[in-house]
Amino acid sequence: MTKDKIYIIGNWKSNKNRQEVKDWFAFIATQDFSKAMPENLTIVVCPPFTYLSLSRVLIAEGKLTLNLGGQDVSPFKEGAYTGEVSASMIKEYADFCIIGHSERRKNFAENDDLLAEKVKRAKETGLKIIFCVQDENTFVPPGVDIIAYEPIWAIGSGKPDTPENANKVIGAIKQRHQAKVVIYGGSVSPDNILSFVSMEHIDGVLPGGASLDPVKFAQMISQCKK
Repeated sequence: MTKDKIYIIGNWKSNKNRQEVKDWFAFIATQDFSKAMPENLTIVVCPPFTYLSLSRVLIAEGKLTLNLGGQDVSPFKEGAYTGEVSASMIKEYADFCIIGHSERRKNFAENDDLLAEKVKRAKETGLKIIFCVQDENTFVPPGVDIIAYEPIWAIGSGKPDTPENANKVIGAIKQRHQAKVVIYGGSVSPDNILSFVSMEHIDGVLPGGASLDPVKFAQMISQCKK
């Protein structure tokens, strides 16, 4: 690959148990890229909140060149907000955070005002924000670091957008929101990753299901190395 930087951000969603997390990192530790990631790649893994601490320990023990991210963040600071995980809590373990994923918009009725508050909280703690949008018309709060274009119909369906159309939409997103880094998410796999990241405007991918399998995740990384 010739791009200066490609982002591969694995979103585990609500999956894996403690042993599966250990097994995942153990396999990644056997790969040649795990301790000396090529300069053109930034790899982020977003496990469930309950496994952020364990993942950080496993990354440190294995001296792995991986970054951690949260899958969501509370719109509130610390306090009497039962069940919420604040940005400062996430920042103890991770450097990135996903906000506005289509599954949260759909299943938890998250709207623009709520997402803007989440972005504020994440920004205050120094988390790098991965903000998900459905198209170029989706509201994007200020302060976002990475935008992820994820067409709703492609999420978990096994039917990704075409690289050509994704490139067109991402180009429009960059122009409309003055965004420097925009990635694609939606049924990304080892079979199609190169067709997406080779496009002019696409700066990386946000795989979900394929990131659960360490073999597939490693294959995607290997294909994108310079």
